[in-house]
Amino acid sequence: MPFDVSTGQQEVEDFRSGFIAIIGRPNVGKSTLMNQLIGKKVAIMSDKPQTTRNRIVGVLHAQEGQAIFLDTPGIHKPKHKLGEIMVTTARKTLSEVDLIFYVVDVTMEPGGGEEYISNLLQGLKTPIFLIVNKMDAIEREKGLQRIAQYSQLVTWKEVIPVSALVNKNLDRLKEMIFMNLPKGPRYYPADAITDQPEKLLMAELIREKVLYAMREEIPHSVAVVIEHLEKRQKGPLVVHGTIFTERKSQKGMLIGKGGSMLKELGIEARQDIEKLLGTPIYLQLWVKVKEDWRSRPDVLRSFGYDEKFD
Repeated sequence: MPFDVSTGQQEVEDFRSGFIAIIGRPNVGKSTLMNQLIGKKVAIMSDKPQTTRNRIVGVLHAQEGQAIFLDTPGIHKPKHKLGEIMVTTARKTLSEVDLIFYVVDVTMEPGGGEEYISNLLQGLKTPIFLIVNKMDAIEREKGLQRIAQYSQLVTWKEVIPVSALVNKNLDRLKEMIFMNLPKGPRYYPADAITDQPEKLLMAELIREKVLYAMREEIPHSVAVVIEHLEKRQKGPLVVHGTIFTERKSQKGMLIGKGGSMLKELGIEARQDIEKLLGTPIYLQLWVKVKEDWRSRPDVLRSFGYDEKFD
């Protein structure tokens, strides 16, 4: 039996590994599902749609194998250049994986969005799991009716009802993952849960606080960039971050009266970043205006959204 030096344990002979795309409409619980499966928070979560903007990699480690999840942006009709990049990212992912998890919200009836995604899936040879999420939020009989409706959309390898929020039926889902992944190597060390840079993860945690705190259009017109990290000989790590928005009026709302809103955002983000890094930090936040940034390719690239995906 092979010995893995990264874990200090013997590998099972039937070790399985591979890549899984998590797709679906915005706000169906894709990020929550991935975070629950891997056991740690990698992707930000919010009740507002289109939370995920980057393709986030999360790694599930198990004795029988290793599953690498790609949490894609929600597939939707784009309204600006950023939206086009998000949808292109999601579509491109489908051709790069071993399994596809199509996540749907059982509390919502199938509509035009599901028809659009189902058409994207037609003809793919990749096994597709229909993950029917939020089963805890609907009556049993109604839930069974919805599962039947969604099951007719495309040919599925498996249909699995779950509730990611309360961790319902996820053990069964993990079993199915390793039953369907091919035999393969351990792609990531046993202590790795993501391949995303720390700066990106920190920026996303700050943006999550904006999503929770703000209303209307502001959350979707916000980008966060970690400008630099300042390591001092004494004291906590200093994190310098900038929140960019599109209009001066939005800047004022993000700062709040006497800086109250920005202070609150900073306190909450600092706590999550300290958990991520495992060390105390001092978070300095600024708010700047970058007009119409979501439709400007040069600004999008400077913020890390590469339209060519090189």
